[in-house]
Amino acid sequence: MLRFLTAGESHGPALTVIVEGLPAGLKLTAAQINTQLSRRQKGFGRGDRMQIEQDQVEITAGLRHGQTLGSPLCLVIHNRDWKNWQDSLRAEGPAPRDLQRLVRPRPGHADLVGALKYNRYDFRDILERASARETAARVAAGAVARVLLRELGVSLGSWVERIGPVATKPSALLPRQLAAQAEKSDVHCPEARIAGRMRTEIIKARKAGDTLGGVFRVSAWGLLPGLGSHVQWDRRLDMRLAGAIMSIPAIKGVAFGLGFEAAASRGSKVHDVITFSRSGYGRRTNHAGGVEGGISTGQPLVVQAAMKPISTLRKPLASVDIRSKKRLRAGYERSDVCAVPAAAIVGEAMVAMTLTGIYQEKFAGDALSEMLANVRTYRRYLAKR
Repeated sequence: MLRFLTAGESHGPALTVIVEGLPAGLKLTAAQINTQLSRRQKGFGRGDRMQIEQDQVEITAGLRHGQTLGSPLCLVIHNRDWKNWQDSLRAEGPAPRDLQRLVRPRPGHADLVGALKYNRYDFRDILERASARETAARVAAGAVARVLLRELGVSLGSWVERIGPVATKPSALLPRQLAAQAEKSDVHCPEARIAGRMRTEIIKARKAGDTLGGVFRVSAWGLLPGLGSHVQWDRRLDMRLAGAIMSIPAIKGVAFGLGFEAAASRGSKVHDVITFSRSGYGRRTNHAGGVEGGISTGQPLVVQAAMKPISTLRKPLASVDIRSKKRLRAGYERSDVCAVPAAAIVGEAMVAMTLTGIYQEKFAGDALSEMLANVRTYRRYLAKR
């Protein structure tokens, strides 16, 4: 079973990722991972941190001569900004006498609730790990999963359909077409005219010392039908994907296909008519987003996610000093104005990891060749149905 763990703080020495459960014999390079890390750092509305970091991965275990060994894969992403934080964040020894402790929690962040849970009196003990910087580690893990999915005939992409009040209109283009067009945009939007309006909103929010959220979609195509299961709640494909997407910082809603739009329509307008041809069973539409009954249909998977505006504001909201209990303005940490384009890339990574894990469960194999053989057998079975 594929799984991954991350470790590291936002301004610590490095982020570390352990990916366990990969089959042996998968060809992998650091360049493939770095490509995805670079995509995460792009996007109009990002903050100064993206000018400091140039994320590059170091593969320290689980790979020999360009192929996975079947053992845990270890990835390390060094933080260039660590040199400026060595005294205040060092792992051993006493705290510096002049250490500035953060005592004013920021609304919308994990600062206060994390400090209460773990009995900390300096919010930096919480925010360093709660920071979205951790998502770089997820993108690295997702990049590895993408390489395996490509061997299985599966591709992924994403696009932004809303930033603040500006949104795209429904499109007749296929998901892979929308994702390809989005790659040309610095706000990851497939419509150039709408992208311009999105940039304008981001500029207005920056001048106001405010932030913006939005909505993005992640799609995967080339999936086989039959992934996931209806027999238990925790085996449903949509449940597992929704949980993975919801784990991304600032995500507040997840939907599939038409999502909440389906609630305003009649069933005859929502459900996808089933067809049959030489290539097998299909659907005339894909309103379900590629999932029925917790199981993949073979149609493109389409997951929608809503991201709240970033909680760190240049003009902070009211808060409370945890020492004096006096009402003060919240603290400020360097941050983005809008990170929806980057969140879409993180969404791709989480979908990739989830799908790879489910493929591993259904087509288990200790070596890639064994896994591919199991997939071919299943394809032959489907062709006979």
